[in-house]
Amino acid sequence: MGALIAGRQLGRPALGWGILWAWIPSLDAVLLPFLDTVWDLRIQRAVFHSVVVLGAIAWALAKPLGKRWKKKKISPARAGWWVFLGASGSVLLDSFTVEGTQFLWPVVRHPWSFANLPAVDPWFSLPLLVAAGRWWFVEPKLWKKAEGRRFALICLGISASYLGLSFWAKSSVSQAALADLGKRGVALQRKIEVPAPYSILLWRVVIQHDDELWVSYRSLLDGERPMLWTIFPRREAALEAWSKRPEVRTFRAVTQDWCVARDRPSGVWLIDARQGESRTWDSRGLQLRPDPGWDVRKETKGDPMKKTEPQERHSKLMLERMWHRILGDQEGWEDRARLIGNPGAPQEYLGALH
Repeated sequence: MGALIAGRQLGRPALGWGILWAWIPSLDAVLLPFLDTVWDLRIQRAVFHSVVVLGAIAWALAKPLGKRWKKKKISPARAGWWVFLGASGSVLLDSFTVEGTQFLWPVVRHPWSFANLPAVDPWFSLPLLVAAGRWWFVEPKLWKKAEGRRFALICLGISASYLGLSFWAKSSVSQAALADLGKRGVALQRKIEVPAPYSILLWRVVIQHDDELWVSYRSLLDGERPMLWTIFPRREAALEAWSKRPEVRTFRAVTQDWCVARDRPSGVWLIDARQGESRTWDSRGLQLRPDPGWDVRKETKGDPMKKTEPQERHSKLMLERMWHRILGDQEGWEDRARLIGNPGAPQEYLGALH
């Protein structure tokens, strides 16, 4: 973005300034160490992801930057728009992930998400990195001639095409899931499709059916193959029993109520069903550990809400089996599953529908 907007005027430093503007939304993370977990959830991708806040920052910086670059013929208006567009581009990218962004904060305080790209997708990011790398090695005297601009636009077009392909893939998976459920005569209240880690070839589908959440994976290479569903009892009663706690209310709002609860003597354990899970295998089959889980405790001297994450998020075995699942191996990926990670129960066997 920086090289495209101000590359001719500033040369190579435009890359650095562009990276700085794109980093502004990450300032949300600076606030997190000073807040408890429930406030982390409330402002995550909120304050510095808000177009209202970003607009104010761009307005405040426009005049000083215009003065700094007056000899380079960059006006305050252009400098302000550069800051706003550079930061807003990062916000837009974050909105493609399942966590989404609260881009209208504080007017609207819930996240908006397209859920069409994984948080890390090298196939989307690599062309942009290649374009930036190509520009970095352009000789200073050639920047004014816009050397590398065409190459950068080609790389940007590749990433944009991949983005468009992700929307098509999401729609295709959605139609396949509806067709599969229709053949089974299953009614659903709602559904969501989220790409598996690192690519858009494999998707995780979650539907709500009564007081259950059904989870299945769908590869773009599956063809007419039936889907295998793992059934998570949602336990609405446990959610309602804790609904007065601010931690639970906030969690339900942030996850758009895509949550599973497990009541226990000292509190309640929560799962964001939109997120994936860490998968491990032992002699008894498949173990699913939520990535992450959330433990809300009745009485504690410190933070009453704790986020728990797997020690190893994506093991080598999990990635190997995920690749085999993309190629069609359903049983090796979606075997009879046990839910683990609940502090109140060592494991829970989950139902399945084949």
